[in-house]
Amino acid sequence: MSHSKEKVRIVVTGKGGVGKTTLTALLAHCFAREGRTVLAVDGDPQQNLACTLGLPASEVRSIVPLSERKEYIAEKIGALPGRGGFMVLNPDTADVVDRFSYPAGNGIRLLVLGGVKNAGSGCLCPEYTLLSAVLRNAQFLPGDVILLDTPAGLEHFGRAVAQGFSIALVVTDPSYNGRSVAGQLCRLAHECGIPRIFLMTNKARVTGRDAMKNDLSPGYISGKIEVPDDPCIRAHEPSVVSALDGDCPAAGTVERLVRAVCS
Repeated sequence: MSHSKEKVRIVVTGKGGVGKTTLTALLAHCFAREGRTVLAVDGDPQQNLACTLGLPASEVRSIVPLSERKEYIAEKIGALPGRGGFMVLNPDTADVVDRFSYPAGNGIRLLVLGGVKNAGSGCLCPEYTLLSAVLRNAQFLPGDVILLDTPAGLEHFGRAVAQGFSIALVVTDPSYNGRSVAGQLCRLAHECGIPRIFLMTNKARVTGRDAMKNDLSPGYISGKIEVPDDPCIRAHEPSVVSALDGDCPAAGTVERLVRAVCS
């Protein structure tokens, strides 16, 4: 992809514990260091992206997720439980970043979505409707690069993510279970219509061998990426900032990926 006006819109998905949040934060900082403006969207109810990006604990504690912004939800959707009224199913959310995002590094803004108790297929709760609209219209959000860190799977916001994001980065570890789930997520991303799907093996212990072992990836993926198992990342957690300033192989792999996207 050339360094053009076209937004880079990446959804990062995979089973729990494979390092999605760490990789999302690394991507955010690496894109920013290449001169791109970045919007990092935390779609995981655990909400760990803020500290992984490097925000201090005091700022992390002050973050109010979008799903808890009741006045904004009522303003945009028009209905809340117990209040009745009609719901706006495709609200204008162009102002959401200006109003509710947080600075998270040079060139990086963070938007925390929060959890939705009743999210799922056919859910019409106001919170889910609002968050779906934000993701569905990701191409209109400010920033050269939009990154979405997700919970395990694409099911909650599958249709909205498919409309708003053009690249799926499916993360796995080298285990059979991890790669089996990754294969299912690749299929789901393909069925949702996301045009470019990349399989990223994180914590790869032996470069090349982990890509071959238990290879359950489908033939329609656009490429495979290996991130080496790197004790440097664990030594600096939860923030990835110090890892980027050192000689960390995992960070170097992500930097090369970002330069390839930006070239």
